[in-house]
Amino acid sequence: MAPEQLSAEPYSAEPLPAEALYRRTNLSGLDFRTTKELADVETLVGQDRALEAVRFAARMRSRGYNLFVVGPKGSGKHAAVRRYLTERAVALPSPDDWVYVNDFDDAHRPRCLPLPAGTGPAFARRLAALVADLRDSVPSLFEGEDYRLKREALDKRFAEQSEARFKDVAQEAGKRGLALLRTQQGLVVAPVADGKPMPQEAFDALPEPRRAELQAAIEEVQGHLRAAVHKAPIVERERQAAVRELDRSEAAALVDIEIAEARSGLDLPPAAAAWMDRLRDDLIDNVSAFAPADEAGDAGPPGGRFRRWEANVLVSNDPDAGAPVVSEDHPTLGRLVGRIEHRAHMGAMLTDFTLIRPGALHQANGGYLLLNAQKLLRNQHAWDALKRALYAERVVIEGPAESATTALAVSIQPCPVPLAVKIVLFGDQRVYAALSAMDPDFADLFKVAADFDDVMDRDAAHDMLYARLIATIQRRSGLRPFDRRAVERVIEHCSRMVSDARKVTARVGAIADVMREADYVGRDRRHKVIRAADVEDALDAQRYRTDRVERRLREQILRETVRIATDGRAVGQVNGLTVMQAGQLAFGRPTRISARVRVGRGRVIDIEREVELGGPLHSKGMLILQGYLAATYAPEVPVALQASVVFEQSYGGVDGDSASSTELYALLSALSGLPIRQGVAVTGSVDQMGRVQAIGGVNEKIEGFFDVCNERGLTGEQGVMIPRANVEHLMLKPEVVEACRRGAFRIWPVDTIDRGITLLTGVPAGERGADGLFPEGSVNRLVEDRMLAFAAARRLYLGDAEDR
Repeated sequence: MAPEQLSAEPYSAEPLPAEALYRRTNLSGLDFRTTKELADVETLVGQDRALEAVRFAARMRSRGYNLFVVGPKGSGKHAAVRRYLTERAVALPSPDDWVYVNDFDDAHRPRCLPLPAGTGPAFARRLAALVADLRDSVPSLFEGEDYRLKREALDKRFAEQSEARFKDVAQEAGKRGLALLRTQQGLVVAPVADGKPMPQEAFDALPEPRRAELQAAIEEVQGHLRAAVHKAPIVERERQAAVRELDRSEAAALVDIEIAEARSGLDLPPAAAAWMDRLRDDLIDNVSAFAPADEAGDAGPPGGRFRRWEANVLVSNDPDAGAPVVSEDHPTLGRLVGRIEHRAHMGAMLTDFTLIRPGALHQANGGYLLLNAQKLLRNQHAWDALKRALYAERVVIEGPAESATTALAVSIQPCPVPLAVKIVLFGDQRVYAALSAMDPDFADLFKVAADFDDVMDRDAAHDMLYARLIATIQRRSGLRPFDRRAVERVIEHCSRMVSDARKVTARVGAIADVMREADYVGRDRRHKVIRAADVEDALDAQRYRTDRVERRLREQILRETVRIATDGRAVGQVNGLTVMQAGQLAFGRPTRISARVRVGRGRVIDIEREVELGGPLHSKGMLILQGYLAATYAPEVPVALQASVVFEQSYGGVDGDSASSTELYALLSALSGLPIRQGVAVTGSVDQMGRVQAIGGVNEKIEGFFDVCNERGLTGEQGVMIPRANVEHLMLKPEVVEACRRGAFRIWPVDTIDRGITLLTGVPAGERGADGLFPEGSVNRLVEDRMLAFAAARRLYLGDAEDR
């Protein structure tokens, strides 16, 4: 070994100071004692870009500028967007009411009338009052003396006409010696003798010429009788027409009075005014429906005699409330575009315009409709119907399988309603990306995206805004005031939630949950003001409620069911760190990674991948590791290494590349023969250049190994080696910070594999010198010598085989 060469190693293994492990919040520069003294925030903090997109979409009137709001659940995006739209909608004009009425010319295609905002219910009440008045007044009209005399005169006239026709037939029969007789079978013509009908025996006894004469006369008179009988229905129809005309003339004045009263004070648009004129004619034409039930019969229109003159108020808007802002939490097809209900009648399902029900598009027409994208996409029919409505700018009430309607269901086809609405979809980045990639209509209909961030900067300027946000949540949730230190602790925890000392979470729901639980603790302690200790204890209680799995896994390590060494040294064995998820709780778990090497064909066997337990990202990390080995050591010699790497006592899937540096350290130890400190756990991914890269879950990983070491007893030699890029993400729990402050536990940042292996083995990695060699005795020299020896052995073995 050459000490002068080893002294060139530049790395000094200095652990991080305790101050770098947890970033405290200091609000002493803000003049407040509790959140009662802080003003509310009007908008979401740190979401200026997203809120500007919302404002742009809300004001843009061109087609297709609907809005997709992107953001994680609990970020407060829904409340913020709804609050802004509600404030804007108040200044917009209230949209028209829409009322479905009967089309008297085609009852299967009801008409939809626009009415000024707020007048739809009044219009419907006027029609109901009109029908009620006619039901009371028409029977009185028809029971009056004047109508009775006119009706009797009309009936008498037609009766006299009928009697005159049969009288003429009787007279004609008399002239021929015949009589017109009424029998059970009806009117018949028969010969008479002495003023009485001639018996058949007497008729048969007459001389043949006389019988023939009478028979011819009977047939002729019967012809006249048949003509008179055939004309009777025509006369009856004429009588009924005359009665209807009488009824019309008698009812016209009354109907005109009622129509005028119904229209009084209503500013009806042309379409509604024209329909009222048509209503007048239909009421007069069907005035008999208002007669008493025994006279009107049961032959009225389906669904009742009077329903045809009702109005179905589909949508009514307050004229002083501005445009509507509607949220639909269950956007099925029927709840989105409306539906047609049916009622059972004598074994069939019947419907009419009064059973048309509005959808969310009708209710939001003229304003804003808020929908959850994922719920909407679960119903393909609803998504397709929404796109059709936006393209056509009208709402068509339809069913998911109209072609499958059975003959027992009688349906209608309501006329479409013109549509002018701004759609706001809410979803996460995954849903937004899927729609953008898979539906070509999406980009055309939703041209604006409001991307709500899940984190925001943590600096002095944002600390004040964040404190005000906490105060706003406290008041709106009805919680006790939080003192300054409690606010600081909430901010610190919100930074821990995103695993970044320079950021805090923007998920308002998560912040509110922490505050509610702290309020619960403070209420039990009868604190009028929530303190930092209440927040801390609430967080501890939250973890205690969910850490059963974590404790059981740690117990397996402490009982050595799962073997994790926390002291001593071992060759080819390193403690790696993983993060596990149990519900909402993420926690770190140490795992033993081992490597074995021998002469081979230049292959590093990833046992996890071989048994299909390794995911693609883990396999990628292993391939990068192999690239580093091949390029760093004996690059001009074919690799003659066969190595196996495994996560020991791992019985589930493994994915991610955060253990690739750990696996590389195990291989370097196995190749060099140098033992690795078992009291140091490692995490970090590696690139092909040997640089250690940042990973996720750094706080949980450190704390998972610390808990095991702490249970066994801290020795002062234990710690965790992390990528230097992860230092700014550290927000460790107080027990870890305090142990590091005492020197009982350490956190080492590294940025290269060379520095990491130096710390783990205590032997400098060594840099390649001008002679092209690593320093004698260095880790890299030992590794390269071993790989050269493998290559020589392989050449010797292959040569012997070829000789044979």
